[in-house]
Amino acid sequence: MTRRANARVAGFTFLLYIALGIPAMILSGKATRGQGIAAQLASIAQHASDLHIAAVLDLFSAFCALVLGVTLYAITRNQDPDLAMLGLTFRVGEGVIGGISVQRSQGLLWLATAAGPSAPSPEAAHALGSFLLHGQGGGISAIFFAMGSMLFSWLLLRGRMIPAALAWLGVLASVLAAVGLPLQLAGVLPDSFTWFIWLPMAAFEIPLALWLLVKGAAVPGRA
Repeated sequence: MTRRANARVAGFTFLLYIALGIPAMILSGKATRGQGIAAQLASIAQHASDLHIAAVLDLFSAFCALVLGVTLYAITRNQDPDLAMLGLTFRVGEGVIGGISVQRSQGLLWLATAAGPSAPSPEAAHALGSFLLHGQGGGISAIFFAMGSMLFSWLLLRGRMIPAALAWLGVLASVLAAVGLPLQLAGVLPDSFTWFIWLPMAAFEIPLALWLLVKGAAVPGRA
């Protein structure tokens, strides 16, 4: 594809990525709410269709991550092919991890709706539910996303391919996510800090998507 076509595909995919991710998060949160594992599994059984839809949206979000990795690599590789390839690798990792995580939703659906001889005992259901809901280290794909975003934002800034203010916002938002998410994983930062991480990223990605759709990405000013 041409540079212009890659920019347009990237811009559209950014918007689609956001449009898929937000409802998936809302539906998943609605399906898994409740106090305690038993209550959460009961909620999943009552909202099985919501979790099914969220799983499909998550799967397509993973596809979007792969498309963004390829198109952003095509746009930025002339600036620094090594960093662009590393950014592509992180976005591919994000997509693969996100796709695999769909199995978690399928496991929860089976566990919440299993009946008959194949159904696990209440003790086994509680243990499996605890593992699927809280024991898999969620957010790993988001860390890969943050690292890829940081590299691509830096290359867009260095090459003056988008407005400097927008590129700097992307770099700073990505660094915040790349530092904050691992700290959350380590238990240093509370979950309530999540919104402070993602709001700057949304403030960067939505204008970036529109810019790529309308203006495209300029040829790098220097390599």
